[in-house]
Amino acid sequence: MEETRLMLAAAALNQTPMDWDGNLQNIKDAITEAITNKIQLLLLPELCITGYGCEDMFLSPWLSEIAFQKLLKIKDWCENITVAVGLPVLLNKSVYNTACVIRNKEILGFTAKQFLANDGVHYEPRWFTPWPANEVQEFEVDGQKYQIGDIIYEEQGVKYAFEICEDAWRPNRPAERHMPKGVQLILNPSASHFALSKTDVRYRLVVDASKKYQCAYMYANLLGNESGRMIYDGEVLIAQNGKLIRRNELLCFKDVDMECAEVCFSDNPEIAEVIEYLPPIDENKELIAALSLALFDYMRKSHSRGFVLSLSGGADSSLCAVAVAEMVRRGISSLGVLGFVAKARMFSIRDTATFDTMTKEHVQKALVKKLLTCAYQGTVNSSDDTYNSAKGLADSIGATFYSWTIDDEVRGYVSKIEKALERPLTWEQDDITLQNIQARVRAPGIWMLANINNALLMATSNRSEASVGYATMDGDTSGSISPIAGIDKAFIRQFLIWAQQELGYEGLQYVNNLQPSAELRPAKEEQTDEKDLMPYEVLNQIERLAFHDRYAPIEVFKILNEKKLADPEVLQSWITKFYSLWARNQWKRERYAPSFHLDDYNVDPRSWLRFPILSGGFREELLQMQQMIR
Repeated sequence: MEETRLMLAAAALNQTPMDWDGNLQNIKDAITEAITNKIQLLLLPELCITGYGCEDMFLSPWLSEIAFQKLLKIKDWCENITVAVGLPVLLNKSVYNTACVIRNKEILGFTAKQFLANDGVHYEPRWFTPWPANEVQEFEVDGQKYQIGDIIYEEQGVKYAFEICEDAWRPNRPAERHMPKGVQLILNPSASHFALSKTDVRYRLVVDASKKYQCAYMYANLLGNESGRMIYDGEVLIAQNGKLIRRNELLCFKDVDMECAEVCFSDNPEIAEVIEYLPPIDENKELIAALSLALFDYMRKSHSRGFVLSLSGGADSSLCAVAVAEMVRRGISSLGVLGFVAKARMFSIRDTATFDTMTKEHVQKALVKKLLTCAYQGTVNSSDDTYNSAKGLADSIGATFYSWTIDDEVRGYVSKIEKALERPLTWEQDDITLQNIQARVRAPGIWMLANINNALLMATSNRSEASVGYATMDGDTSGSISPIAGIDKAFIRQFLIWAQQELGYEGLQYVNNLQPSAELRPAKEEQTDEKDLMPYEVLNQIERLAFHDRYAPIEVFKILNEKKLADPEVLQSWITKFYSLWARNQWKRERYAPSFHLDDYNVDPRSWLRFPILSGGFREELLQMQQMIR
């Protein structure tokens, strides 16, 4: 073929479900930026008009109808440029996930997604209908006819087609059919959720496809915390013939993040610039980037004025505090002080002017002070170590810090029940009751601060605790958002050491020298989480084998026994405890505050893992395991 050069661009967008004004403004800004840069073909993410996370609203016909009207508005912005934009299309009572191609204010057609994601956090077949391969139909809206289906387009002699997100993850992906038809460019608009190290998989998916099919491949993902639980890293990739041409910085705080490249199309295309991609991924960096952006978007999109945290001095609440501090640091780095303050939408003109006069270090602490309020709520069972840990961390990051004791409130509740039962409550007879009342009494005061501040209360449970129900409902699980419920305890502990050493959070030195403990029993008992449960490293391995890899209890035992983690009898007791506590505590997981999906799996029944509240509790399966080692 004759050589053709196209100016291509792909843009990540931070969208919100059904935020028509906000979503269209981001789309307009992307188109304007592309036109300014003389782009000929611009790719925008999947379902970016409506937002990807509309869930059952996709079943409402009016949603698709409004989206189409917004598309006609977007069409008029596309002067002398070709733009691919995502929206749902209602056709014959079925909803299709489509990418619409607009060229110079004219709609050329709609490509409909062929493979629907239906695993892990995905439920696409509930809302959408898959489109059959090689089929093109015509439909009419307001007297205007349009093509929809498996369409091949052309831009200045260069043929291009689509793989919409999940399409590219299947063995019989659309690219297999496109290439024999002379397609030289594949566009992939995506809503691919964040998970640790997933970007490495995505990179290989795009670059390897460009090599296998000897084509150019352009990919655009959504960005930010779109609808509450899912985080999108905003990845933009442009590759050709197995070489990476463009890649952006992931998880930025912008609304629009665009990458542009001039791409040569010929029999032997010239690839002038190549980016070296250097794995492996640092999952600690990934975690804090995703967590801080997710918190910022959750805060501003929920119209909240910061966060309130019961800072116990332990690992979980310390991570929550550091995440808010990093939210401020990374937000300022990405947007500048005034940009961050404006986007937060909670500061007065006077506050803004004051922040603008401060040094970088001072403004970060001043913003953290406004955005994070912490309280240490001690009891007679609390130690000086955890108080010093909480206060030291809060002071070091600039958070507002309060401290009080709850012993009077605990005694009040205990005495009421003792009077009603006509007997004293004792640790020998009422251990769980006496532990739980301390955790529950902490909730009302911290909720009062959240209400007064119009702020989000952060629950501090992690995934390891959620798996075995090691949490007090309406106590440490109280909150508007549970940001770390998707991360296991072992990862959290090593992350805090990394954050102290690599990010400079010296206030973590206290918690990094402590053994995790609920501090709910008398100090003489030297309570620790692992003494109550089992080693966290073992707990996490059982959890992953059981629910990520989906092994039966006896298979979990065989796999871990080969690793010689402990004597068979001890290992069997840990596995029995895990499964028993898991089955017994599903009702707790149903009631946790919304959490972020951060790893390659989680235990949230509203996103990744559904389990019956009532079940047989693995009795037969655990008995089979016990009999095997006798």
